[in-house]
Amino acid sequence: MPEDSPLIKSLRAAVDAAPDDVPLRLHFAELLLGLGRQQEAIAQVATALQREPGHAEAQRLMARAVAPAATSPAPSPAQAPATDAASDGSDGSGAYDWQRAEDELSGVVPPRFVHPDPEQGQDPHPDRPMPAHGDDPYDDSGSSPWDVESGTLTLADVGGMQEVKERLEAAFLAPMRNPELRKLYGKSLRGGLLMYGPPGCGKTFIARAVAGELGARFMSVSISDVLDMWMGNSERNLRQLFETARRNAPCVLFLDEIDALGAKRSQIRHTGMRTTVNQLLTELDGVSGGANEGVFVLAATNHPWDVDTALRRPGRLDRMLLVLPPDQPARESILRHHLEQRPVAGIDLAKLAKRTEGFSGADLEHLCESAAERALMDSVRTGDARMIGMGDFTAVLGQIRPSTGPWFASARNVAQFANEGGAYDELLAYLKKRKML
Repeated sequence: MPEDSPLIKSLRAAVDAAPDDVPLRLHFAELLLGLGRQQEAIAQVATALQREPGHAEAQRLMARAVAPAATSPAPSPAQAPATDAASDGSDGSGAYDWQRAEDELSGVVPPRFVHPDPEQGQDPHPDRPMPAHGDDPYDDSGSSPWDVESGTLTLADVGGMQEVKERLEAAFLAPMRNPELRKLYGKSLRGGLLMYGPPGCGKTFIARAVAGELGARFMSVSISDVLDMWMGNSERNLRQLFETARRNAPCVLFLDEIDALGAKRSQIRHTGMRTTVNQLLTELDGVSGGANEGVFVLAATNHPWDVDTALRRPGRLDRMLLVLPPDQPARESILRHHLEQRPVAGIDLAKLAKRTEGFSGADLEHLCESAAERALMDSVRTGDARMIGMGDFTAVLGQIRPSTGPWFASARNVAQFANEGGAYDELLAYLKKRKML
């Protein structure tokens, strides 16, 4: 997004201060449209149409904003602005910036150090300064490569899913919030929590909400962040990850796709991957001990039956929580969230929520996107911007099916025939209740 000018900043502040002033909002939208910032203009006009659906000026502006832009010829190399920030040494038009090269050689500007990427053949960090003589350009020991966020969400931001919230409260949150009662009842904080269920049902969102409930920092890590093609680097990444979490305690460490990172060692043929799993077990044992107080481990998987059983022993990820597709109140809340910034009219959220039984949160987002796309394309064809209505949802509901079906087909066999120790009793009860057995 381009940096706002003083006028844009003033108008944005005025609109934020008077959100119901439709003429002011439309004036702001027209200015944004004139600057070529179509998406921002559409958002402003959509908000105006939510407040006054029949506003003629708003509809005219929406038609202008969604109309296909005229194709303009590409600028010639002479017209293209040169930029010192171009990471490939080009002048922004695809041609090499010879002036920049001459300035580097003459010492007018500092040279850029090129860090070759073995996979892409490019510099993955073009803005790094050139290292001093003798320094290792790949040494990251002075800074952490892991992003640490502040928890801002809470469980109140999670619509519905009351059973999940109660389980989290009893097994995880209440003991952490009440240290004196925890000591009185001898409640241990050893171990972590493994969330499982169909994809797209909000496991990451719930993990962020847990961090917010605890007032803790949040770190989200997936398999692609940890695994490395070079021997020993994956173990080093895991060690750095947990060390960063300890430095930022209290911290919720969320390990996504844990089935890939902590796969059953009996099924692993590669020695390097086995040592990675062993390193993860070692770090989890450290978290369960007193040396890592304030590091809370949450993990998520779509396939808990593929997770090494050693990861789920007491003191590690010893509690499992089934995260199912959102219930009807949750679906209504999710639909409302995805429609609140769009021009809608006559939408019956309760009816939509009832018709989307079994849809995941990701499915509901896709449903709203599809309905909005249908209304947008209709507006482009007619040249007359219109609101998103129930007709759009009825049309796309005939084409979209819940994505959770294949997962339940696989989970059903596990719940019936591989439920050792009752690990999947909760899943079994759900399948029986839904008559899926």
